[in-house]
Amino acid sequence: MLPASISPDLEENSMDDGPAASVMVFNANDPSGAAGITADLMTIASVGAHALPVITGAYARDTSEVYDHFAFDDEAVSEQARAILEDVPVQAFKVGFVGTPENLSAIAELASDYSDVPLITYMPDLSWWQEDQIDLYQDACTELLLPQTTVLVGNHSTLSRWLLPDWNLERSPTARDIARAANEFGVAYTLVTGIPLPDQFIDNVLSSPTAVLCSHKFERFEASFFGAGETLSAALTALIASDTELTEAVSEALSYLDRCLEGGFRPGMGNVLPDRLFWAHTEDDDEEDAQESSFEISPNDTRH
Repeated sequence: MLPASISPDLEENSMDDGPAASVMVFNANDPSGAAGITADLMTIASVGAHALPVITGAYARDTSEVYDHFAFDDEAVSEQARAILEDVPVQAFKVGFVGTPENLSAIAELASDYSDVPLITYMPDLSWWQEDQIDLYQDACTELLLPQTTVLVGNHSTLSRWLLPDWNLERSPTARDIARAANEFGVAYTLVTGIPLPDQFIDNVLSSPTAVLCSHKFERFEASFFGAGETLSAALTALIASDTELTEAVSEALSYLDRCLEGGFRPGMGNVLPDRLFWAHTEDDDEEDAQESSFEISPNDTRH
């Protein structure tokens, strides 16, 4: 029974108002709120899309480091995704860290059933994990998920170590070098972040195997962040889902991340977290935050 003050027509119209795009994200729960599914949900909502979260496991971590990860089995991951996909049309998939080769296989199989939907893969820094586990996971990702991937996102050092392990030239791999390596597994576009530049700047480059499509330079923040890559890849996925052209989506996602990092905060004793809701603060809040914030971190330990 509707309240007398609400007409059926008004309720129908209000239910139609909302995000036009839905994004399915596969990621682990992060109790610190720095990365994982938490970062995905806040970012996608902030950018203006609707998130369909599929939990693939859970981290044991704080704002300083990751201590462990507990993966769901692949059947639990697959059942979560397929149940909601029967109900809600999805405009893009985003895959973060999903814990096991079996989960990667389940997601790849699902993505092949929705091959017309763009898939954005984010490869985080896995240096907290055991080396043999990293190798097994990344090998499964190259064989199973990258052939389904539209855009691969990752930090320059992470992607270089993964995709170009035998690199022996004196110079560092360029974004095109990494994009060519990714393309061997079927990836059309690669967004390489955190490329070191002189004078405390970093570059972020979207490249295909044949050309650099766009490049955006930012000044490095003198703080160590957790969750920047998750924020960027989730924002990019939401923008792609909303029919934003790829190079424009990259530009807007990077600008959004820069604002998130500019408003970064430290909720605990560890690293600084991006403020994914910076736009929701009033001017008074911004002035107060500016007076109270101070990043007391060595310039030698910085990450953008």
